[in-house]
Amino acid sequence: MNIDELIANVKKKLKKNIVIENILIEDKTFLHKNHPGHDSSKFHLKISIQSDELKKLNKIDSNKKIYKILDEELKKNIHSLQISIN
Repeated sequence: MNIDELIANVKKKLKKNIVIENILIEDKTFLHKNHPGHDSSKFHLKISIQSDELKKLNKIDSNKKIYKILDEELKKNIHSLQISIN
């Protein structure tokens, strides 16, 4: 899966399962290319979400919800997520 497909898929799944006012997903893989153990088939994503639904939850619960929705992608295509909820 390439990065554009991954971002589109992640965005679609999150919007389907969470009420989101705005979402921005950035590829931050380039920041990690020289790290030991870097896997070129997995990506590092930064997700910025504006969601009243997530803001009502504490940070741990909102992150758990996102990780549960993206479980398959995390196993196959995502090495790490940076999540910002506004």
